[in-house]
Amino acid sequence: MPITPFPRRLALGLFALAAMVILAACSEFNKALKSTDLDFKLKTAEKFHDTGKFDKAIPLLEELVALTRGTSLSERVNYLHAKSYFGMKDYTMSGYYLNNFTRTFPTSAYAEECAFLSAYCFYKNSPNYELDQTDTRAAIDAMQLFLIRYPTSELKDSCNTLIDVLRAKLEVKEWHNAEQYHTLRNYKAAGVALESFLRNWPNSRFREDALYLAAESGFLLANGSVEELKPDRIRDAIKSCDNFAVAFPQSDRSKSVEQMASDLRGQAERITKASTP
Repeated sequence: MPITPFPRRLALGLFALAAMVILAACSEFNKALKSTDLDFKLKTAEKFHDTGKFDKAIPLLEELVALTRGTSLSERVNYLHAKSYFGMKDYTMSGYYLNNFTRTFPTSAYAEECAFLSAYCFYKNSPNYELDQTDTRAAIDAMQLFLIRYPTSELKDSCNTLIDVLRAKLEVKEWHNAEQYHTLRNYKAAGVALESFLRNWPNSRFREDALYLAAESGFLLANGSVEELKPDRIRDAIKSCDNFAVAFPQSDRSKSVEQMASDLRGQAERITKASTP
């Protein structure tokens, strides 16, 4: 079936209509920007905010923040200002202004919403686990502070869910860092990192892998050590093997860990015999 060509006159009409709408918005913006009438300026800014034209609302609201300071309009203006940056998805700026709002207007009807959104901005800025996790930790702190301030909030469950997501990212980050030491054959650093990981995340989904790598790292470190360091490292490696055996007795890797432990105990016995007069 042939496709009916889009009527040229209709296309031109739609283009002209769109151009008129844009020009009208620009004209309205410029008029409000030049106006000394605070009420008109605020109503225009609210209109732009409510219709999603945040890029036009922000310049008006930034003027109004200064012009209304200390007046009854200040609370509403600062709220719209912060929310407009949030609408622009500028989570760094909106997080700053939302947090500033909660400190400036702690009893405001908007304070709870702004406190949550401020924490949510840190969440949105939290990067992939391979990158620096400063914003992730800041987001967790902000979410926990929100729960302390508003323990009965309807946003409580959402907050806890976001905290779980953020903590999972930190868990993956720490696991991969520890695993990387083992991959690079830096078994001493791997042992330290894996011990820290297991202490920080005792119920981790990576627990079996971490315990296994701790045992293997200890085994390989002990075997590669000079004679004077061997006794202590063999003892630590045996302990790591035993930790795995107790935690995961039915694991597919149990036999491998048993073989490492047996080898280490044999070495320990030989060292003891050699040192006995």
